[in-house]
Amino acid sequence: MDNRLRYLSALHYFESAARLKSYSKAAEELCITQAAISQKLRQLEQRLSCKLFIRRGREMHLTDKGQILHRHVNDGFKNIITGLNRIQNEPLEGVLNVSAPRSFSTRWLVPRLWKFTMEYPHIPIRMQNLHTMDIRHTETDVLIWQGDGDATDLGLEQKTLFEEEIYPYCSPQLAESIKFTHPEQLQRCWLIDFHSEAFNWEQWFKAANVDTQKDRLQWMEVGTFDMGINAVVAGHGACLATDSVCADFIERGMLVKPFDIGLKPGVRYSVIDDPSSSRSLRISAFKAWLMKELSFK
Repeated sequence: MDNRLRYLSALHYFESAARLKSYSKAAEELCITQAAISQKLRQLEQRLSCKLFIRRGREMHLTDKGQILHRHVNDGFKNIITGLNRIQNEPLEGVLNVSAPRSFSTRWLVPRLWKFTMEYPHIPIRMQNLHTMDIRHTETDVLIWQGDGDATDLGLEQKTLFEEEIYPYCSPQLAESIKFTHPEQLQRCWLIDFHSEAFNWEQWFKAANVDTQKDRLQWMEVGTFDMGINAVVAGHGACLATDSVCADFIERGMLVKPFDIGLKPGVRYSVIDDPSSSRSLRISAFKAWLMKELSFK
């Protein structure tokens, strides 16, 4: 065993100070004095024969060598935590961090979460927005993923929730004014584009056997799906979406589907979690509720 592992306690202080950029904040976090932190890190620098921190104003910043050490120490501590999680489980009660695409969260998941809270009042849900499948070293406990990709290669568990076709949607007023009878008529509308990586209007027109004339199309580009759907509800053109995220608007008579022509393959949703997580009891409860709720979708 490498003798430098005797520096483990000092590396704990180092990680805290590097993350917080402050000896005093690290001391507060570790419940020791600032003097003890300073002495321990000074000894670590002497034993490693290199400078790890430099002061800039009120903050302590890592040197180049300090950054290299911090990256590896951080990874090492995360691996230790993973090992501890494998042998220790948290109780059912407690916070559960759930990440999902913004459109799925706002349009489908969040409006239904009250049902989960009624069933599990001691498991508060903290919503997040993660853009990677790899949840191993993040705060996310459950990830609802939109799109393709295989998380099992990372040692994670992944299960398909459902797949949906993509349809055009518009306001009832717009549908009444144009009196849609053929998909080509959609080219007379403003086409809302929110830069989805999964689908676009060109693909849908091709599926509908419509030859598009790009120079004649009218586009409205928006930053998010929510902005796009709000524009369509207000009567400004048409957008592409799925039944799950538009269902409540349709039920309230705010959106209609002018053509029942779906783009295949559409959007795939799956649920991803880490089987070694210490929160396995909460994760299992949430996944069971999610599958039950989807059976009524």
